[in-house]
Amino acid sequence: MKLIHLSDLHLGKRVNEFSMLEDQAYILEQILTLVREEAPQAVLIAGDVYDRPLPGADAVELCDDFLVRLAGLGPEIFLISGNHDSAERLAFGGRLMEKSGVHLAPVYTGRVEPYTLTDPYGPVDIYLLPFIKPAHVRHALGLEPESYTQALEMAITQMPLRPGVRRVLAAHQFVTGAQRSDSEEVSVGGLDNVDASVFAPFTYTALGHIHRPQNLAGGRVRYCGSPLKYSFSEAGHPKSLTVAELGEGDSLTIRTLPLTPRRDMVELRGRYQELMRRDFYQNTTWREDYLHITLTDEEDVPGALTGLRTVYRNLMRLDYDNARTRTRAEITAPGPDTRSPLQLLEDFYRLQNNTPLSEEQRAYAQALIESVWEEQP
Repeated sequence: MKLIHLSDLHLGKRVNEFSMLEDQAYILEQILTLVREEAPQAVLIAGDVYDRPLPGADAVELCDDFLVRLAGLGPEIFLISGNHDSAERLAFGGRLMEKSGVHLAPVYTGRVEPYTLTDPYGPVDIYLLPFIKPAHVRHALGLEPESYTQALEMAITQMPLRPGVRRVLAAHQFVTGAQRSDSEEVSVGGLDNVDASVFAPFTYTALGHIHRPQNLAGGRVRYCGSPLKYSFSEAGHPKSLTVAELGEGDSLTIRTLPLTPRRDMVELRGRYQELMRRDFYQNTTWREDYLHITLTDEEDVPGALTGLRTVYRNLMRLDYDNARTRTRAEITAPGPDTRSPLQLLEDFYRLQNNTPLSEEQRAYAQALIESVWEEQP
């Protein structure tokens, strides 16, 4: 059985105040072409369809057009909400869309029923698990997960898993050890980490949330990545479509199809006069790309942004790297703090009171931190 795995479309996203809508329409057209050529039995869209819970009308229109045309190509479409989506709004009309082969994951209620497809080797059960937090599991199941990993374990335990049947899960979580990009939301201290072992019951887990394509757990757990670059930390990362093919038993093959954006993200550095020389930029492909330029001039160049944009019209970001900025960075830029919220509180309390938190205080603080975190969208 051939599956195409997508995620993190982030329709309606703006990057450095540049609308990405035209670029998204361009890449969705390319995805439709690849789906037509590959003719998969199913397309999995693993969350963050939109960039915000209340998407603009133009983003909704683009999504509607994409789903209509994708459904017209014949595959079954399976779609879940991510942490950027509103689960309730994304699931609207789901029962009507079922008739067109578009299956939208409902708001999580504790019960996840599989959709069953078949191929020459028998049935494949597909489970749709929208982005969940411990609070969602607590509300739906009346259980008390102490972590995101435990919440996922509890949710999966409640799924009707048929013995001997190949299983596919679409989910949207952060798996411990995955390599992030700057365009993703990061929790303090890795509070939302999930251990990859929770996905062991599945032949293939199609994940969303992380924008860099990568395999985990020997390839059975995979992030397909976003179809477009949404930060300059992704400038050197090629984007692709993931094709997962399930054979007999536990047989699984993963391959990728390259995606080429309308405009790439490129980083340039050099002196202002050097970058403005015609022989530097003529006959290049990146004059129309989204650029991050770092000037190495020792003195600030008056009107540099305006001047550079006469040549590089999609210049998104301008920085300086010189003796002054390096000195300032050495003074003001601390290293990343990887302590969890509870560790930060414990260290602060010890400094203030010259004594550690008691076990009772620690348990109370942990419960309070979790309740505050879970209330965040």
